[in-house]
Amino acid sequence: MERPSEPLNAALIEVPGVEVRVVGRCTSTNSLLLAEKSAARILLAAEEQTAGRGRHGRSWESAAGADVTFSLSCPVRRPPRELASLSLVAAVAAVKALRALGVGAASVKWPNDLLAGGAKLGGILVETRAEGGAARAVFGFGINCLRRPGLERRLRRPVAALEQFARLSRNRVIGAIARSLLAALERFEAEGFAGARAEWEAMDAHAGQRIRLRLANGRSISGIGAGLAADGALRLLTRGGEKSVHSGRIVSARLA
Repeated sequence: MERPSEPLNAALIEVPGVEVRVVGRCTSTNSLLLAEKSAARILLAAEEQTAGRGRHGRSWESAAGADVTFSLSCPVRRPPRELASLSLVAAVAAVKALRALGVGAASVKWPNDLLAGGAKLGGILVETRAEGGAARAVFGFGINCLRRPGLERRLRRPVAALEQFARLSRNRVIGAIARSLLAALERFEAEGFAGARAEWEAMDAHAGQRIRLRLANGRSISGIGAGLAADGALRLLTRGGEKSVHSGRIVSARLA
């Protein structure tokens, strides 16, 4: 039987064509890979992060042996203006992998959260660097594997963990998500975001719901979720007409 808390082991994380590394403790897997100049595909998984990061500099909690925490660094060959949709591509890849592993309740929340049964299961942070005439992207994943008492109280939101849905080793989960992501990136390089747009909308946890978003400037906007624009912006049907939001955070959602 698979044990969710079994130690991470690079030999058990199967991702062809990728150098797989495992560390016991680090600051941030994203930060470490961003500091490297290698153009190779590298996956770095950590038992524990001490300075994990989310979007806009938010901290990401990571407990030793209780989470799936890893980053994958690889070149991406698309125009720079299209790279903003990479977090959406990564979310689709992660949910496809999780559903295939038995987590059928997995879904996406714009722009970079993973949900399960309506509760937050994990998050994705994508950071890019221009290197010569190409771009290198680092995809960071943080997914709750074991339930931790008190986490919901600290975060003040419902929190889910993989063990509620399936008994999966973290090594298997990391390998499955990484392989799914590489396949999604191959499609992204060939087709752009258009190839993943319909898949994301089919996985959207808040499709057709009344959503309230907090924008980067602190203001709020409400409307009915209506999928994505071609560039990955969230489409909202508001009293003033349709609006596209490129940066913000969903703070509430309910049936319309």
